[in-house]
Amino acid sequence: MGAVNAGLVDRVPKQDRSRATRQRLLEAAVACLAEHGWAGSTVSVVAERAGVSRGAAQHHFPTREDLFTAAVEYVAEQRSTALRALFPDGPADRRAVVRALVDLYTGPVFRAALHLWVAASNEDQLRPRVTELEARVGRETHHIAVELLDADESRPGVRETVQGLLDMARGLGLANLLTDDGARRERVVAQWGNILDEVLD
Repeated sequence: MGAVNAGLVDRVPKQDRSRATRQRLLEAAVACLAEHGWAGSTVSVVAERAGVSRGAAQHHFPTREDLFTAAVEYVAEQRSTALRALFPDGPADRRAVVRALVDLYTGPVFRAALHLWVAASNEDQLRPRVTELEARVGRETHHIAVELLDADESRPGVRETVQGLLDMARGLGLANLLTDDGARRERVVAQWGNILDEVLD
């Protein structure tokens, strides 16, 4: 019995180390994708950035596609959690919600996802995985938006308005890749607050 217990104690730190290594790889993969794009982001580059061997990286993620789709999914989940945490009491001021949703699409996570989408448009084995991932992330973000805006999607036009908000936020994220579009973004956020007031009230 003592040997069994000793084995369990031995295994826990190993599991913790494995989890920590996996997380470092995922975070390094997103950073590499955002900075270097698909062509410059190899498993070796990610492993080096994460401070692990290539073999350790491939133990966790056998293929490059496994690594990068898992990385973008991981960070998307982190962002969803962070978005909910901004509004712990549920539905909130609509302009604050619009601003938070727009913020989801500006920064390194969106940049990494964009590189993955572009790569998927040219890589046959990557395309179905990214398409499925994007559909899942899109559904989750839509669900959070509906919840935070206290939107009743049974009413005409509400679902389309919420989806339009998310499409607009993604468009602002694309514009932000080339120039800092902060001033115009603030005006658009304010206008979308007005639109939501009209449609949701």
